[in-house]
Amino acid sequence: MQAMVYHGPGKPVLEEVPDPEITDDADAIVRVDATTICGTDLHILAGDVPSVRVGRILGHEAVGTVQEVGSAVRTMGPGDRILVSSISVCGACRFCREGHYGLCRGGGGWLLGHTYDGTQAEYVRVPFADTSTHQLPDGVSDENALMLADILPTGYEAGVLKGGVSPGDVVAVVGTGPVGLAAIMGARLFSPSHIIAVDHADLRLDAAKQAGADVTVNNAAASPLSAVHSMTDGLGADVVIEAAGQPETFELAVQLSRPGARIASIAVHGKPAALHLEDQWTRDITITTGLVDTYSTPKLLRLLASGQLDPGRLVTHRFPFSDIGAAYDTFARASDTGAVKVAIST
Repeated sequence: MQAMVYHGPGKPVLEEVPDPEITDDADAIVRVDATTICGTDLHILAGDVPSVRVGRILGHEAVGTVQEVGSAVRTMGPGDRILVSSISVCGACRFCREGHYGLCRGGGGWLLGHTYDGTQAEYVRVPFADTSTHQLPDGVSDENALMLADILPTGYEAGVLKGGVSPGDVVAVVGTGPVGLAAIMGARLFSPSHIIAVDHADLRLDAAKQAGADVTVNNAAASPLSAVHSMTDGLGADVVIEAAGQPETFELAVQLSRPGARIASIAVHGKPAALHLEDQWTRDITITTGLVDTYSTPKLLRLLASGQLDPGRLVTHRFPFSDIGAAYDTFARASDTGAVKVAIST
């Protein structure tokens, strides 16, 4: 089969590799019908995730059709159409029993495209298939469902829920890439008074408006702090969601927060970021981090099926799998291309 294989920083290669095989009774082999590229994949290619070894098939998001299942799999069979989650769930360890699947200590967590071969391929072996996939309702398109493999639950869980967004809150989102936009869509479900989106790319700020932001600020040309203070009587935002993953964006998120605020950092950070406790120790702020757990995926699927979420609007570019190299180039140059999410069909 064809797959996108990591050959070191800056070196993804589309090449022929062996088809995956079942190696555990809880595995499923899934034909990938649609996959995508995540900002995390770009961090891998930048060398920010050294735990990804040369030879690994990239990708952790997919919609597909079950081809074969191990003898222990009970909830699916050949021909079933499923969402492959970015997080694999053993279901038995302490963290899984508490719903913290991203912290799984039973062999799960972020496996696909990380320590296991991933979804940017014609077929993928899915471990813990019963607990790590979701049957797709009739009428839900591949593109809509694909957004629930990672970015929607990441923005919703790690951003909106950990940030404690409540009705009437002023929410600032720093970074309007795919996960930032997902956080804006998720925050809208809780009726905040204002959502302020901050980015340096006008194309992405336009996407933020479409996703539900009330105010956008290009921080290359204007002061986000002035904009936030003008809307909050000088206090700052109730919740700040940092979704860009740069040292300066984390520091900006702290600056935008009011005393007693919640700051949710949901991006991949490849470099150290400073927390100026000499300025912040009296301000009673709460800072959260964390990998997505995907416990919210069933709820998000219900919202999707009922028409209350439309994440497919985040897909801006489409490619056949044979052009996945072009998809990477388009996604990596998002400031120029306007790419939000790319959909890759096999």
